[in-house]
Amino acid sequence: MDAATLTDRYVDAAMRTVPEKQRADLSAELRTSIADQIDARVDAGEKPDAAGRAVLTGLGDPEKLAAGYTGRDLHLIGPRYYLDWWRLLKVLLWIVIPFAGAGVALAQIIAGAPAGSIIGSVCVTMMTAGLHVAFWTTLVFVILERSGRETMTSEPWTPDKLPEPKASGATFADMVASIVMMGVLAGAVLWDLWLGFVPEHRVSLVNPALWPTAVVILFAIMALVAMLSVVVHVQGRWTMRTAIANTVFALLAVGTLAYNSGHLLNPAFFEAVIDDDPAGVHRILTILCWFFIAGIALWSIIDAFLKAHRARG
Repeated sequence: MDAATLTDRYVDAAMRTVPEKQRADLSAELRTSIADQIDARVDAGEKPDAAGRAVLTGLGDPEKLAAGYTGRDLHLIGPRYYLDWWRLLKVLLWIVIPFAGAGVALAQIIAGAPAGSIIGSVCVTMMTAGLHVAFWTTLVFVILERSGRETMTSEPWTPDKLPEPKASGATFADMVASIVMMGVLAGAVLWDLWLGFVPEHRVSLVNPALWPTAVVILFAIMALVAMLSVVVHVQGRWTMRTAIANTVFALLAVGTLAYNSGHLLNPAFFEAVIDDDPAGVHRILTILCWFFIAGIALWSIIDAFLKAHRARG
């Protein structure tokens, strides 16, 4: 195939994505450029057909060349917006996916759905939520990219934008807060079991069946957690060993309560203070308590490992 035919095909392919009002001028400019380069190669001793193929090969993909002529972007999200997009996407995924899954699980459990249905619904919901977050976040930034709008962080970087150091969890205040929290929680449980929080009804919210075995075990675990906070403070940082110990304590606490899951809250309390469907209220609040307990345990485990990872540098 001769050079003229290849040039015609190349120019035609390049002009397909060029706005019509620019097409005539760019087409003529491109033809002239190709012809000049072919002539230079022919003058240097190459055959016309070989020179034409070499020139077009050097120019590359005609659509990419046309994009350079017109200033059209050939990326979905360019470097100008990439970091903004990636930071926002990570935050949204960390927030939306767990909350969507937890919300569906809570609704399914309250509705009395079987375990298989709950697991299936949670998995589908979390995957769907992740896809929606990724799609819509990306779409917003694609529109920003194409429209030339500025994002909140598009101004020039300065040292003032450096992030604050993340909490190490190993300060004296962290240690005191952990010990005080364990003490307050233990005191609240004992107060509830012995005196109750509703003066008119001397009945505890926590089921008395948990006393003494389960409560004593929980108090021992709380003492170990308080001791762990002292160890972390003395070391000056979280380590993988202390994070693993924290995980063991959290799982032991949840396991102790799970062993007595049918007696977590006192049915007599709801019968005493609620007239309309006390059993139903008891069931729903028990489920909510379990979600709260599991959420606190999971967050404690993840937070400890994140701090240990950051401390390792």
